[in-house]
Amino acid sequence: MYKVLALGLVTLVTFGSLPLQARSATSQPVPLSGNARPVIEQFLLRQTAGLSGKVVITIDTPISGALPACDSPEPFLPGGARLWGRMSVGVRCHSDQPWTRFVPAYIAVRSVYYVAVQPIPAGQVLTLADAAAREGDLTTLPRSVIVDPSQFNGAIALNQIASGAPLRRELLREAVAVQRGQTIRVRTQGAGFVVSAEGKALTSAAVGALVQVKMQGGTLVSGIVGPDGMVERTN
Repeated sequence: MYKVLALGLVTLVTFGSLPLQARSATSQPVPLSGNARPVIEQFLLRQTAGLSGKVVITIDTPISGALPACDSPEPFLPGGARLWGRMSVGVRCHSDQPWTRFVPAYIAVRSVYYVAVQPIPAGQVLTLADAAAREGDLTTLPRSVIVDPSQFNGAIALNQIASGAPLRRELLREAVAVQRGQTIRVRTQGAGFVVSAEGKALTSAAVGALVQVKMQGGTLVSGIVGPDGMVERTN
């Protein structure tokens, strides 16, 4: 009986003496509190103003604990820090007892991206029907994921793309719809009229690209190459 009690006591003391870092390693992050939090958040919002998508910022308490009191905390980005996904933000305090701490943060960028709706074989020319829009955190996806349908419409698959896989720029190449010197039709639309005429392309161009065309009378015009190879202009 005494041996069992002693063993239980040793076990209790052993777990109770675990260091703080070991206990906190499996616990959930604690949101940062104090006057430094809104300052850091506004700083990160300014830094991420140019990102495409909805930016969601999470700021956690460092493993070392809450930040010391400071009247005017000054956030900064450590060298090499990326405003993308999990990162650290530096905070300085120029008080009588100055200090510098690093605060963990997570920058999520929620946006629409595109995935294949069915298997796409290599060499296939993609259309808008080959992909579907999904919404998610771009920081968890490859940086080359396609977020604009014009980036894949009319492009050619370089390799097979599995159904449900995100479309990425390196998996596609632009299809040349118009060759330099090729005779093409140019359609001009205006208020209540549509005019179509022939001309010669001065450059090669892919679907959706701007191309310059020399018309039969010598006039130079520019328009957008459509999926059917016709150049569309508005007047």
